[in-house]
Amino acid sequence: MTGCHNFLTVPAVFSAKADRPYFDTWLKRTRKQFAVSGRLSQTALLLSREEGGTPETWADRLRNLLDGHEVPSLDLLTRIDTILSHTPPPPSGQDSQGSLW
Repeated sequence: MTGCHNFLTVPAVFSAKADRPYFDTWLKRTRKQFAVSGRLSQTALLLSREEGGTPETWADRLRNLLDGHEVPSLDLLTRIDTILSHTPPPPSGQDSQGSLW
């Protein structure tokens, strides 16, 4: 050998959290919003009507997003936020039954 070494350059691996703090904050907030019964299904139905595909496909994709297996585009992230911001909160306690008289 003549002193010339072949070094393999390996790209550095960084923690995903350091690279995307805003996304992680969005993800935490969105998980809480989707914890409400029916909210994920309702969002999937709206997205299927607007973007095409089936509600089941969108529900699977939303679950992948919530599990961190997929990162949404900025457009999709914004659309999900818009849908969730227009979803009324679930009725609470007795008020949900309404008055009988």
